[in-house]
Amino acid sequence: MSQRVLNTIWKYQNQLPDVDPRFRVGLGEGQTPLVRSRSIGPSLGLSNLYFKLENLNPSGSYKDRFAAVLVSEMNAKGQKVCIATSSGNTGAALSAYCAAAGIPCVLVVVDGAPLPKIRQMQLYGARIFMVSGFGKDAAITSAVFDELEKLCASNQIPLPISAYRYCPSAMQGVQTIASEILETLEGRVDHIFSPAGGGGLTLAITNGVLAEKPPSGLVKVNCVQPEGNDTIASALRNNALKARAVSSSTTTVSGLQVPGVLDGDRVIENCRKTGGNGYLVTDERVFTWQKALAQQEGIFSEPAGAVALAGLEEAVLRKEVNPSETVVCLVTGSGFKDMASVEKNFGLPPVQTVDVGQTIGLIQPFL
Repeated sequence: MSQRVLNTIWKYQNQLPDVDPRFRVGLGEGQTPLVRSRSIGPSLGLSNLYFKLENLNPSGSYKDRFAAVLVSEMNAKGQKVCIATSSGNTGAALSAYCAAAGIPCVLVVVDGAPLPKIRQMQLYGARIFMVSGFGKDAAITSAVFDELEKLCASNQIPLPISAYRYCPSAMQGVQTIASEILETLEGRVDHIFSPAGGGGLTLAITNGVLAEKPPSGLVKVNCVQPEGNDTIASALRNNALKARAVSSSTTTVSGLQVPGVLDGDRVIENCRKTGGNGYLVTDERVFTWQKALAQQEGIFSEPAGAVALAGLEEAVLRKEVNPSETVVCLVTGSGFKDMASVEKNFGLPPVQTVDVGQTIGLIQPFL
């Protein structure tokens, strides 16, 4: 595998675990576009809104940064099987990178994980098991994590969960998002809005920001959660020291249905260090902004990828973002990941089948 292909997140190899280049598994992850808003920013009264398009990673989400490091580490250690949990995107990323490395992949997925994500994992060759109540019930979720943690420890293999609590070295791959944003904007960033379930992504962004120490001052990293999974956001806003588990996650936003605390305590601590805040948003606003991203910006995001933008809307309403500030919203995953959500939420019309003779007449009104 050529070094040219691997110059992606490994561009920041001084921030990543020490993995010999011979063992690195790369598919072109990282170096995703940072695009300036053409429509939504001005509609919110913001002159400098950017979207970080993590949906354009190889398997369709930012989790490829995590998988690239984790599977590279496994490859270097000669570990022969990957056993992991996922709500969708982690599983898709691990399946892809394990396929590239020739490592069998077994995935325990959350109850109700979107079928397109499961099919993506299966096509990469992964074996899938869905556990009833996993990702919805805190007790069941904790039990799954605990049992798999014991199993993996007894077999001396990692349990690849995209959280610092479980895989701190692989999560350093996710920190490169912050490095890319700061490099592209030459450190002149005022706010980054990040969606959170268990908090791993938001913690990675804060770690990256705190490590970089941009010359223009710290970037405020803001944690956004759906109301149905409020483990971190309210605690951060209300000056609590600890995140809190919820008995049942009720949000319909796939990927953010994490009722346990996981990295939540450290997210609160680090967001406070950056001056960031917590925001709660309704599922309805998330779907509204998902549609707006597609129709006003040409960005096809899954619902979780629109959560940061919904949080920004709330910040603007609260007057906690100034019109002249530079703001980045993370678009975390592709809309192709959850087509069932598109079918359910947007009432798109059926495709009209017409005779060839009718075609010009039907098109004419649009001219």
